[in-house]
Amino acid sequence: MADLLSVPHSLSQKIRELIPKSKVLVVGAGGIGCEVLKNLALSGFQEIEIIDLDTIDVSNLNRQFLFRKEHVGKSKAVVARESILSYNPDINIKAYHDSVMSQDYGVNFFKRFRLVLNALDNRAARNHVNRMCLAADVPLIESGTSGYSGQVELIKKGVTQCYECQPKPPQRSFPGCTIRNTPSEPVHCIVWAKHLFNQLFGEEDPDQDVSPDTEDPEAKVDGEHSVTDTGNIKRTSTRQWAQEINYDPQKLFDKFFKADIEYLLSMENLWKTRKPPVPLSWQQAASHSGDGEMEDESDIRTTDMKVWPLSKCAKVFASTISQLKTDLADRNFLVWDKDDKPAMDFVTACANIRAQIFSIQQKSRFEIKSIAGNIIPAIATANAMIAGLVVLHAFRVLNEEYEKCPAVYLRKKSVHSKFILAADKQVSIANPSCYVCSPKPFVNVFVNVEAMTVKEFENELLKKHLNMVAPDVVLDGKGVVVISSEEGEMQANDDKQLIELGIVDGSILKCDDFLQNYELTVAVNQYEAKEKDDPLYKVVANKDELKAKEPANGKENGVDNNQNDGNDESDDDLMLIEYDEEDPQEGSSSKKRRINPPQDNDEDDDLCVIED
Repeated sequence: MADLLSVPHSLSQKIRELIPKSKVLVVGAGGIGCEVLKNLALSGFQEIEIIDLDTIDVSNLNRQFLFRKEHVGKSKAVVARESILSYNPDINIKAYHDSVMSQDYGVNFFKRFRLVLNALDNRAARNHVNRMCLAADVPLIESGTSGYSGQVELIKKGVTQCYECQPKPPQRSFPGCTIRNTPSEPVHCIVWAKHLFNQLFGEEDPDQDVSPDTEDPEAKVDGEHSVTDTGNIKRTSTRQWAQEINYDPQKLFDKFFKADIEYLLSMENLWKTRKPPVPLSWQQAASHSGDGEMEDESDIRTTDMKVWPLSKCAKVFASTISQLKTDLADRNFLVWDKDDKPAMDFVTACANIRAQIFSIQQKSRFEIKSIAGNIIPAIATANAMIAGLVVLHAFRVLNEEYEKCPAVYLRKKSVHSKFILAADKQVSIANPSCYVCSPKPFVNVFVNVEAMTVKEFENELLKKHLNMVAPDVVLDGKGVVVISSEEGEMQANDDKQLIELGIVDGSILKCDDFLQNYELTVAVNQYEAKEKDDPLYKVVANKDELKAKEPANGKENGVDNNQNDGNDESDDDLMLIEYDEEDPQEGSSSKKRRINPPQDNDEDDDLCVIED
């Protein structure tokens, strides 16, 4: 009975007995995660496990109350565990400083838990946990906040919709030529700097080239390029060239910030209506006048909150390249992480140097981290309210009262309603066309089988769009293995066009992700982008969308071609920015559209008030 002393007496006897015996997994130990862990500990849960790959940053301290200044740089999961145990040592709590998407956490790992609570900050991880809980048939409570708004939603196989049942808003994108040739905003420079990191140290992606884009349509005059002097340029990959010069910081600096800028200036048509950039050499940057005396670099206000002078940017550029080169020595590539100091410092320095060259406002390290890491300011009170609702849902889930767990929304008080908490009238049922939780997941993909390579199909379509982690793909009817999750097994196929492996219009691919225990049937449809702003590929899960539509409404073959946002710039080479309004730092609201009622209606006809 000692275990029941901390369990709320207002709960039924059955739930009070279930709480101490139920093992719970909390995914994410950030703003909501800290609040959830505190609530679980105070509610009598005795078996808790936490997983989070992130480390504590000084910007977390204003709302993630389990952390203190002395914890900066340490594992969130580990410190959260220690903090909880400091005031309740009787709890059995285990921490994992790791990614939930690691192969170490398969379906059997998730089956160990009675309940999973998501407090994540990115869509890819949410999609993965959603699929793992579906495969393990474990209830998942998804939660998130965005400023003053928030949401809590139950996901249970066969009872509710899953996280991927409803389409999410597309990622924000910029034309590739804007990123590479004519940046005009700080975010353009930040994206370019992240691409430069990947070109030098990360997994190489031809779509993230940082060199001047010679195919920029704006650089042409009467259909011809306006370059006055092309020079004798030897075409080689950025990584290969950097390795050949042993990552010499001065040579790298002069290439990216002097030679490439001089080449851009030769594309004269670009600068007829714009202020031209000013090339910058290593010597000029390192000895830049007017920077004044360097302040104390141990002061967080100097390193994070103030814009670095140009000479410091050059110094940081050189030092981080040396550090990242060392880190790369025993790996194939590095993965950029906002919480990895050398990687974040490198992007900060490069973004501000490029901003200086193009006369764009420079930003502090804190501001650049917020943009590059998709950080949206969070409200501690919103996190606390949502975390409280998460645990209230957990009580009902333990008692298998799923019908009493509709999605609950937190919103700002408005003239339309005096309530800040509202809920759906009932749980949302699954989308029968969902390519994740339907009985037989199926999706149509529209690709150019004569142009798209197997590697592009795997990375862009299966992993990025369809959120698979380790797919195996077989051509149905012929038994041809197209893609294997075993490293190197089918590497010979990577650079082959799909048609070379017999994948043509009408082919059926059987895709199996062993890690997610997820099988998907993919129907291949031949498709060629005819207009510059047509997407390179399309994915359609709903069969109704395949019905013929009138060309006048902007749709072709039942697929919406109006992918742009009204921007008249050429976007034939769009750069996708990892920015999600639905996936802020503290979580997401997948039904954000329901939070705000119509302006011409004073009643919330699709919402009901939460009862006390």
